[in-house]
Amino acid sequence: MRPEIVTFWHGPLDSLRRLCLRSQVAAGHKVTVYSFEPLAQLPDGVANAEAETILPHTFAERLRPARPDGVWIDRTMLQFSDFFRMRLMAKNAGLWLDADVLLLKTIEIDAAKPYFAWERPRQLGNSVLYLPANDPIVSAFDGLMAQDELTPDWLSLQHRFTFLLHRLRGTKRISEVRLAIYGPAALTALARRAGELSSALPKKSFYAVHAEPKLFFEPQDFSALIGDPGIIGFHISPKGRGNQQPVPGSLHAWAAEKFR
Repeated sequence: MRPEIVTFWHGPLDSLRRLCLRSQVAAGHKVTVYSFEPLAQLPDGVANAEAETILPHTFAERLRPARPDGVWIDRTMLQFSDFFRMRLMAKNAGLWLDADVLLLKTIEIDAAKPYFAWERPRQLGNSVLYLPANDPIVSAFDGLMAQDELTPDWLSLQHRFTFLLHRLRGTKRISEVRLAIYGPAALTALARRAGELSSALPKKSFYAVHAEPKLFFEPQDFSALIGDPGIIGFHISPKGRGNQQPVPGSLHAWAAEKFR
């Protein structure tokens, strides 16, 4: 099955993410970006949908202390999107791709099976994610969201001890302690508990340049990357380089020319 690609964004889209969205359309997918405000400069073929229908904006206040101006900090968006993608899975909305995933080829999935890949030797990535609506991982997040404090029952002993120490200092919510507690670490722990780790694709499928941004942004020979049949796309994680002009001779420049 060729799935619809879905994602969430809050704030303006930079040029790199618009490039990645164009690549997803070029691969033959229907692409929808959910947001709370209309997004400007969306590429042709990319739809914009109302995020409130999936997860209310007010849910963010359960992740962090409310700020008087209501502005989200970086941590808010990351944690909110971790829950948002799970709500999309519960609604059978499609395949989640982070907006900074550059797609090289069409993705085909089995709608009855999970779809994700290793990001590190012992950790799954959640930048590329599909789960059936009845998957145990989706059910675990449903149960978590029914709590007031959003404390996972899948925390490692080390994380539980760290949280206990912070609680003794007055911290009330685990979302204030760990930035990615609901992201890849959660997906990995729950996939292990559900016996689904064997479904994971190899790291290179989507994360060949993720930990080494110079492989994407700096000039070099990238022919092996784009010629490898096992690489489906690149999760780029630009880290402040989203509006950087492509440097000639870089994979970034190649992609910008290919997906104009």
